[in-house]
Amino acid sequence: MSGHSKWASIKHKKGATDAKRGRIFTKLIREITVAAKDGGGNIETNPSLRAAIIRANDANMPKDNIEKAIKKGTGELPGVVYENCSFEGYGPGGVAIIVETLTDNKNRSTAEIRNIFSKRNGNMAGAGSVSWIFTSKGYLLINKTEINEDDLFSISVDAGAEDVRVGDKNYEIFTEPKDFENVKNALKAKNVTWETSDLTKIPNSTIKILGNEAKQLLGLMEALEDQDDVQKVYANFDIPDDVLEKIAQDM
Repeated sequence: MSGHSKWASIKHKKGATDAKRGRIFTKLIREITVAAKDGGGNIETNPSLRAAIIRANDANMPKDNIEKAIKKGTGELPGVVYENCSFEGYGPGGVAIIVETLTDNKNRSTAEIRNIFSKRNGNMAGAGSVSWIFTSKGYLLINKTEINEDDLFSISVDAGAEDVRVGDKNYEIFTEPKDFENVKNALKAKNVTWETSDLTKIPNSTIKILGNEAKQLLGLMEALEDQDDVQKVYANFDIPDDVLEKIAQDM
């Protein structure tokens, strides 16, 4: 298994510095606040808020931070107004990239995202240029030591999984977004843990890149993800696992 999800898993295993952890919390707080603003503060009737809180819990965010973010969204506490903005572009090797942001200043975000693309051997593109390459899916990455293939397949498919792929060291589970929580709950009931789980965008086709282009591309991905307004970055690169591991060690 190669690509963006594998890269995310490698970075997760490396561990986050306090500064990185702080940025993750900031991004999650924004997501919770916007979800509460758009759909209310009740997780039973607001699936977007429920999903955001699950991600915050997975990141070990303090409960107090989550509650304050909800109250800012519902107006019980004063807060900044954020809007969703997406940007599309290309990285080294012609790799398609989508950048999702939550921002209180669209003009600032546009300028900063454009500057990152330009400095990192990429370029911005117009709306719709690359979004057609991606499909929204639920995604889980599970180490093979957790469960045998037959049991995983049975649990996942019965819960609504669309596809289960077997790699050298991991399983990948893909779901429709509406079935994502059902599959997670079914696995959790069997005490199966995962390395990565998220509602994400999966590319319908990939571009294989190697060598210096691969290093440049991952540098661009890192720079985009570190930008304060950026929530998620998606790309359709295919880089061999050993190359990903080596670049991760060097960065």
